[in-house]
This record gives sequence, C-alpha cells and structure tokens, in this order.
Amino acid sequence: MTVMPSRSAIILCALLLSACGTLPDGKGWGEEATLTPGWDRVRESAVNAAKDPWTWGPLLGAAAFQIDDFDRRTSDWAREHTPVFGSQSSAEQWSDDLRSASSVAHYATILATPGGDEAGEWLFNKLKGTLVGVAAVSATGQITNLMKEEFDRERPNGADGESFPSGHSSSSAVHTRLASRNLQSMEMSDATRTTLDVGLHALTIGTSWARIEAGWHYPADTLFSMALGNFIASFVNDAFMGLAESNSALALQVVDEGAVLRVQMRF
Repeated sequence: MTVMPSRSAIILCALLLSACGTLPDGKGWGEEATLTPGWDRVRESAVNAAKDPWTWGPLLGAAAFQIDDFDRRTSDWAREHTPVFGSQSSAEQWSDDLRSASSVAHYATILATPGGDEAGEWLFNKLKGTLVGVAAVSATGQITNLMKEEFDRERPNGADGESFPSGHSSSSAVHTRLASRNLQSMEMSDATRTTLDVGLHALTIGTSWARIEAGWHYPADTLFSMALGNFIASFVNDAFMGLAESNSALALQVVDEGAVLRVQMRF
C-alpha cells in the first residue's frame, strides 16, 4: 500500500528547501541584523513605519468611530448579532485561533527565508533575524499592557478595565506584518506574494473583529492595536534587520482637490 505524505509534511519540506540559498545581494536573511543601525536608519524607519497605510489607516478608523458614539453602538450590535462567528463564545475561540495562526505564519516565514548555504551560517543568521522579530513582538506586548493600565477603559462586557488597546489584535498585527516583511526576502511571483499578504492581513482583521463580537473590545480598541502592531513591526524590522530597502513605496499626498495615492517604484 502506498502511503501519501501529509499536506503539512509537504509544506514543511517546501519551506526547508526554499530556506537554502541567499538573498539577491548574496547574503543570508538575518546576516546583517544589528543592534547599532545608526541614527539615520532608525529615524528613516520610524518615519516610513508611520507613513505605512496599515499604520495611519487604522488610526483614522479608530478616530472615526468616536463620532456620535459609533464605537459603542457598533460594539453593541456586533455582540448582539454576532454576524460572522455566530456566538460570543465562538468568536472568542476564533480570536485565540486566529492570533495563534498569525504567530505560526510569522515563524514559518522565518524558516522559509534564504539564510545561507552552510548549516552553521544558516543557523546563526536565522537566530539573529529571529531575535529581531521576538524583540518587536515583546515590545508590542509590553506597550499594549502599559497602555491598558494607563487608560483603564471598561470592556463592553464589563469584565474589567483592560479594553484599550486589544492585546489579541496588536499581537496578530505585529506577527503578520513581520511575516509580510519576510515574504519580501523570498523569491516568488508578485501574484503569490500579494495573495499571501492578503491572507496575512485577513488573519489580523479576523482576530480584531472576533474580539469585538466576543464582547471584549470596541472597534476603536482593535483598530488602534492594529496600527500599533504594524508600526512596531515595520520600524523594528526595517531599522535592525539591515535588509535592503523595499523596491516600492505607497504614500498618500494631500492636494487642493482632495488626496492622491502614489506608488513609487525603484529600479
């Protein structure tokens, strides 16, 4: 009888194979990770992270939900109708599962990045790169917890005063943005990368909405947390990984007639 390999085993083998080799500049992912990137790179990374649509977009959304008590009204409607997950208990379980999936996606992309051809070099590079990601995840968690204590916002379900910001949402956001950054170091078609990016964003959006339906957060809580996780992930990765700059940039420019969304490409 022929035994077919499981889908997870096939995926694991594919990740291990794709992890061999180097980046276009001949170096391994994580090789240039550093604790001293220089002030200019730190400043540039912070500015670019703030300009990222996945940072300012959710922030604008969180501000919009403050108009006419829309934040509370949306939360009440979501808890009552649970249109996506069917019940508050199901939404809570989904929020845990989607957050976990975000973490798995992050560390799977670390495994798949090209870390070098030699085993020792591969392992050392992966370790340095992983530590950068762990630092971003840890910073996000600590800042989230400090803000919970400072703002003391009561949850929609009245359980406690830790509604703002959402730990699930910021955790999912930092993991998925780091995973998205790692995808940029892998050789694949633009269509494949875009599809994977959409899936990563869906994990964070799903986690955030599940927390709302479960009654643990208001929309503004989760939107702010998405912005927080994305900002820290983008900033830490770009500042400390030492990778080449992205070939594209997305920016919003305000003009007299309204606004223009510009895409810049370097060749």
